[in-house]
Amino acid sequence: MWTNRNVWIVLAGEFIAGLGLWMSIIANLEFMQQKVPSDFMKSLILFAGLLAGVLFGPLAGRVIDTTSKKKVLMLSGAGRLVSVCFMFVALYFDSIWWMVLFAVTLQISAAFYFPALQSVIPLIVKERELLALNGVHMNAGTIARILGTTLAGLMLTVMSLQGLYVASFVAYVALLASTAFLNVPESGQRQAKEASAVPGGEPAEAENRGSDPAGQAPPVEQSGFKALLPVLRSEPTVLTVLWLTLVPTLFIGGFNLMVINISELQHDAQVKGLLYAVEGVSFILAGFLVKWMADRGGLMNRLFLFAAVVAAAQCLLYFADSKLCALLSFGLFGLAAGGFFPAASTLFQKQIPKAYHGRFFSFRSMLDRVVFQVVLLSTGLLLDSIGLQLMVLLYGVLSFLLVAVFAVREARSAKKDRAEASL
Repeated sequence: MWTNRNVWIVLAGEFIAGLGLWMSIIANLEFMQQKVPSDFMKSLILFAGLLAGVLFGPLAGRVIDTTSKKKVLMLSGAGRLVSVCFMFVALYFDSIWWMVLFAVTLQISAAFYFPALQSVIPLIVKERELLALNGVHMNAGTIARILGTTLAGLMLTVMSLQGLYVASFVAYVALLASTAFLNVPESGQRQAKEASAVPGGEPAEAENRGSDPAGQAPPVEQSGFKALLPVLRSEPTVLTVLWLTLVPTLFIGGFNLMVINISELQHDAQVKGLLYAVEGVSFILAGFLVKWMADRGGLMNRLFLFAAVVAAAQCLLYFADSKLCALLSFGLFGLAAGGFFPAASTLFQKQIPKAYHGRFFSFRSMLDRVVFQVVLLSTGLLLDSIGLQLMVLLYGVLSFLLVAVFAVREARSAKKDRAEASL
């Protein structure tokens, strides 16, 4: 895997994009703190961008499955550059509305970029290398997040917000340049290559999953997301993991708002950087351990464990007025999320046929964005109404209930399958 040039390009692109993204996020938070006093209003501003990403999801899925994935990555990278230009206008006119336009264009670009990237990863490495690459890929983004937030904090002390957005713009230019060197074997090319290595000229079974259960994928233009329904019905494990993803999303959805509130609760501005750093370091550590942990148990068992740890981290934030408890909570979350997301991505890439990857990952992206919007708005509303400590306790209890319900359902399904196999 490490001799594969495409792997290094993908990892370098993720790192560069992460630097630019997190510099702009810190700048956005600073801009909103100056202009928007209400947590709920902050969440509404972020909501506008996420909504745009959801609306473009179906189009993104069709485009990714019918167009060169590299071309999609290039165009979405160019869209990021356009979005940063809107933020320069927002700073010039001191206008929150131009910032909303920045968020909208950035999320539209992301609606194409991330599903395309998830579709590219199974095409550039062997199936047995997927979990390792997903873990390292997550680590590249996390290291970029730590460096990006740290650099942004330092840069804010010596330069204006405009300087941060200039640095973000430069990072996106570098991302676009690195993507130009990517060599992506599309699904048909890869299957043809595998076929030449198999007696009789037929594609290998692992690569021939790009058809529907009946043996042939319907035309993308005609089917769209409807084609996913029989696939999802035939893979109940995928549906379970989609539900479980709600648990870390409850934490992530209000992440930035919670960081601001913890800082205010402890009357300590520096704790924001500590929280990001502890969570990021834990996330990286989990990325290195995820392959080792997965080899010692099924992916589903690990996913349930990771989700339960996230729920415990949420409940621990009830004591957010204590710096130790807040840091421990974010550390636990980093460990659990760093194991959960690579394992979930690997399961999806293996269980979903490659011909459906563009549509599935666009559908997943849409679903994540819708849930993220609901969590974001709920977090802003709950922070204004009941406060941080009661809110995280509510989220923690809900997370434990979700884990328990689906763990019991999965255990019953496995028991039933074993009984049928013994007959």
